[in-house]
Amino acid sequence: MLHDRELSWMQFNKRVLEEAQDESVPLLQRLRFLGIFSNNRDEFLRVRVANLIRASAIKSKTDFTPSNASPRKLLALVNEQMKATQSVFRKTYKHILAELEGNGIYIVNEKQLNETQKPFCLRHFFSIVSVRLVPLMLRKSIEIPFLPDSRNYLAVKMSTQGTRSSRYAILEIPTSEHCPRFVVLPSSKKRTDVIFLDDIIRLYLDDIFFMFSYDEISAHSFKVIRDAELTLDDDVSKSMLQKMEQSIHLRKDGRPIRLIYDNEMPKDLLDTIAKKLKLRNQEQLEAGGRYHRMRDLMDFPKVATALENANPSALLHPAIKPFKSIIKVIKERDLFLFYPYQTFNHFIDLLREAAVDPRVESIYITLYRTAERSKVLNTLVNAAKNGKQVTVLIELKARFDEEQNIDNTEVLQSAGVKVLYSVEELKVHSKLLLIERREGANKRKGYVYVGTGNFNENTALIYSDFGVFTSHPAIAEDAKKVFDFLKSPHKQYVFKHLLVSPFYMRMEFEKLINNEIKNAKKGKNAYIYAKLNALTDEKMVHFLYKASQAGVKVKLIIRGACCLCPQLKGLSENIEVIRIVDKYLEHARLLICCNGGRPCSYIMSADWMTRNLDRRIEVAIPILDKKIHKILEDIFEIQWRDNVKSRSLSLDLDKAPTHSTAQSYRSQIELYNYFNSLQPHSLG
Repeated sequence: MLHDRELSWMQFNKRVLEEAQDESVPLLQRLRFLGIFSNNRDEFLRVRVANLIRASAIKSKTDFTPSNASPRKLLALVNEQMKATQSVFRKTYKHILAELEGNGIYIVNEKQLNETQKPFCLRHFFSIVSVRLVPLMLRKSIEIPFLPDSRNYLAVKMSTQGTRSSRYAILEIPTSEHCPRFVVLPSSKKRTDVIFLDDIIRLYLDDIFFMFSYDEISAHSFKVIRDAELTLDDDVSKSMLQKMEQSIHLRKDGRPIRLIYDNEMPKDLLDTIAKKLKLRNQEQLEAGGRYHRMRDLMDFPKVATALENANPSALLHPAIKPFKSIIKVIKERDLFLFYPYQTFNHFIDLLREAAVDPRVESIYITLYRTAERSKVLNTLVNAAKNGKQVTVLIELKARFDEEQNIDNTEVLQSAGVKVLYSVEELKVHSKLLLIERREGANKRKGYVYVGTGNFNENTALIYSDFGVFTSHPAIAEDAKKVFDFLKSPHKQYVFKHLLVSPFYMRMEFEKLINNEIKNAKKGKNAYIYAKLNALTDEKMVHFLYKASQAGVKVKLIIRGACCLCPQLKGLSENIEVIRIVDKYLEHARLLICCNGGRPCSYIMSADWMTRNLDRRIEVAIPILDKKIHKILEDIFEIQWRDNVKSRSLSLDLDKAPTHSTAQSYRSQIELYNYFNSLQPHSLG
């Protein structure tokens, strides 16, 4: 028995929405959880719902309907649940607005401005906004200009009394770092007023369309969701970079799958836009409120520190001293970092040290997603300028980061960095660094980092991820083989310690599970503890069912989609699954096995999804240091004890809170306390 991936994922996003409803969460953080929910929903529409629409059109069974529901039936269920959760979203947003007003924070519209705020908005509009506006006129005989998805638009109607004809136009709301979606207005001492950029534009519609004659003008927001599927050209004469650039261009012309619009939009205006976008199915039209692209709530201005979720400062690793060599520390011992409880700056400092160390000869790294102004990228450029041989695998197919990665490619290549690309069939999702340093007349020593999260200093502040540094010779040799494969993917390689997909990772995980099954059948203690973002691979699910039936105790912490059904008599009664959603995004992947009384553990970049195990380059590293292994056991136990932010997954996908009458135990707070209390001699 299996849950459908889509329905399970939607329950995860519903759990995110619960955080916005939780009155124990600071108010502005609740508003930002609404933004996270909205952003998740849009990506789900662009990818998973788009897949279902395509599958429904060709009437085929697909591998993403494990419950044997047809794609058409599953799509209907998805649409029904999305409609229900969106209704909850709107009610929650309205409730939070009322609470904000109770704290002196008001989100006002263009009709609620006072005499001080109107001149301010006028200056803001003409100095910042107007130069970024390009009205697009809609005419019956001309196709609609291309509208990129995930943007926010105003549909404008100009009408004249006594005539049936109206003029229509579209304005893209030009949000950016220099033109934010929310503008803080001059306010009295007892209140803070904030206005949507949309409403500032509404205020000056007459100035924008001054060249037209009309009696009435109105503007209503909408957004377009497009199919995000990328299709690569099979022309062998083109480079991967050329194919990706072309494919991204085609994505921008991707078929619209949904129009989300202001429910007060005039019918003639709505019909015109829907017809121009070739959206004829009523299910593709979704009525909403006055504002859209609510993911921007994640960037709501910090107008009241008392209503914020202040995070403690990231801790330093006790073994790493300021302005001292990190390489020397790694040479003596393995190091473990857990972000954001510990600082990601240690990783950047290691790169900086390698960039200037005269003995470092080469640096190899895989990049999947980077920060917009990446310190990692800048350090690699500096290393190349210092004469290091720098090789970077950039994954051009990182969904929604393709353009950023193409730009990164140009920056690196112009600095003399050797840039590699993955083959078309395999994404490189591993988080791997190898530094080679000359230590002795003819000896190179390798220093390796394997992580669970991207080399991105921004997400490292809000995603919880593991990273391990080691100078173990066999692991360094394996890491070099990974990069050799990336340079020459037609060759085969054997790895001694690292588990690398799609070669050995699935097979090794199956061996580990089978080993627990054998020990359980012999009456020995046997357990499997895993922490993952998703568990959707049917083979891995069935292996876990088999383990449960043999008596293996299985504990799973699965943040997102989980196709496994726990606690079914005779099938999965020995399997428990929880989900944790809190202020940090749970992103780390971990596996711990009893291993006949000699526990073993791995951290990895891979989830237990078919794509990760069979169609991606992923890396898992065994934890050879006993102190680090103990820390990982402690981390899992701390999270398993959570009774505030965790939920137990049940057969019907409902989540029962794990609250009990016992004292509240919130794992993300306890984890910070744990790392803060560890003594230097006990930290791995």
